[in-house]
Amino acid sequence: MPNTKSAAKRVRSSKRREQINQLHRGRARTADKKARRLLREGQLEEARAAVREAQAALDKAAKKGVIHPNKADRRKSRLMQQLRKLEAQES
Repeated sequence: MPNTKSAAKRVRSSKRREQINQLHRGRARTADKKARRLLREGQLEEARAAVREAQAALDKAAKKGVIHPNKADRRKSRLMQQLRKLEAQES
């Protein structure tokens, strides 16, 4: 229970930020999982589109401060490695 008016406001604002952060984190995680699943299944065209969506979602989450920028870069790099590997197998 907050003791001051400013503490009560911090509780309200942190709840609001938590919801916004969860939205962006969830979108990034969902897009990442979808891309990895399509890469694993070998669906090249769908995977290309999913990787682009995942990159955008990860960049947006990093820009909003929801995840660390290096974490977003690392995940994007790993997705691209898997995509290049799949493209090499297909050709």
